[in-house]
Amino acid sequence: MEDAQAVVTAGLFRDFSFVAIIPSRQERGTKGANEGKHMAKQGKQSNEGSEPVSTGSSPPRPTDQSQLDFELEFFSAILVRRPDYIDVLRVMGNDLTLKGRFAQGLQIDKRLVQLRPSDALAHYNLACSYALLKRPDQALKSLRRAVELGYRDFRYMREDHDLDSIRHDPRFRQLMREFEK
Repeated sequence: MEDAQAVVTAGLFRDFSFVAIIPSRQERGTKGANEGKHMAKQGKQSNEGSEPVSTGSSPPRPTDQSQLDFELEFFSAILVRRPDYIDVLRVMGNDLTLKGRFAQGLQIDKRLVQLRPSDALAHYNLACSYALLKRPDQALKSLRRAVELGYRDFRYMREDHDLDSIRHDPRFRQLMREFEK
């Protein structure tokens, strides 16, 4: 699992070399976040001492929207050449969700779980996508798998707005009681 530091990625985009700093989810804000700093905190993993950005459902600011559009186009082009590029898939999943394109974000998260079946963060993000699409059974199953694989940021789980649709489900509370010790 990647740490909370940004991942530096180098490669070739069309005929240009590039170095992209791809922040981890904790640094970019919640997957469904739509206001505040676009790349401030992207959180789906533990980062002790930092607070997740609680951003509600306001539309993105115009500069954030332009940045999202740029990133989606840029990283889509990379994925055409390298469809299994994990770091780019993570950013794409997040960006699609930030744009409100939850079904497309779900497809990316499913792909990440397929590529990294033991990755707790990938399963957590899949749970978030299912929750955003109001699919509680699948969300809770994926969330349970994330915790079984080692995801342990329970405080963040309690605050993550992506999980709002399942937070009051008795199965969510049971999962928290079962593993949060």
